[in-house]
Amino acid sequence: MIEEPAALTIRRNFKRPTQKQIDFFKDMPTGFVCDAMNGKGALDYSIQPIGDGRDIDCRAVGPALVADNGPGEILGTMAAQHILEAGDIVIAAVHGHENCSVCGDQFAGMLKNKGAAGFVTDGQMRDYEGVVEVGMPVWCNGLSPNSPYAKGPAWVGFGANIGGMRVESGDLIVADRNGVVVIPFDQIDAVSKQVSHIKTLEDALEEKVKAGFSKMQAIEDMIEDGSAVVVD
Repeated sequence: MIEEPAALTIRRNFKRPTQKQIDFFKDMPTGFVCDAMNGKGALDYSIQPIGDGRDIDCRAVGPALVADNGPGEILGTMAAQHILEAGDIVIAAVHGHENCSVCGDQFAGMLKNKGAAGFVTDGQMRDYEGVVEVGMPVWCNGLSPNSPYAKGPAWVGFGANIGGMRVESGDLIVADRNGVVVIPFDQIDAVSKQVSHIKTLEDALEEKVKAGFSKMQAIEDMIEDGSAVVVD
């Protein structure tokens, strides 16, 4: 028989990235970050900036503060606001539950007042115009005016599965109009080194493309060595 869990479990203390680690990724495109992690690291494509990023500055970098809510629940998210530190990005997991809002304009305003750098959920939001007015970067998988509950059980400051990824509190979040990327805490420095290399290559290619470059050498090589066959 399963023992009933506490309605709410909160962990206040977990390792967060240093400010230097956060600042390194401030202007780094999410595509570069994924390239540095073997082409992976992004949450499911359904988690998009509200309004497709048209109305809100859509860039956020900071530590994940994970709220693991049940479907249609917000108790964990409410508790996350209670322990949030300035610069945190609240990750509100509702296990993909649909047709129920998990955040509206007033709560978004409270998060911004507390210093949140952003808000990410695999559920829906509501109060579109109000959220836009608040101006905090947010990512969700749609809009719904339906109301949630706050009964629990919920866990805050631990981890959760969201958007096909496991996100732990303290992981580094890099998010922009293209999506939300998760860098595991213990991989931040290694990814930093690799993304610097990726950026150097991308910058060099960009200059070549602007100068008129259009040749895909890999295809030319395949044709030359016979691994690609050209037919009329």
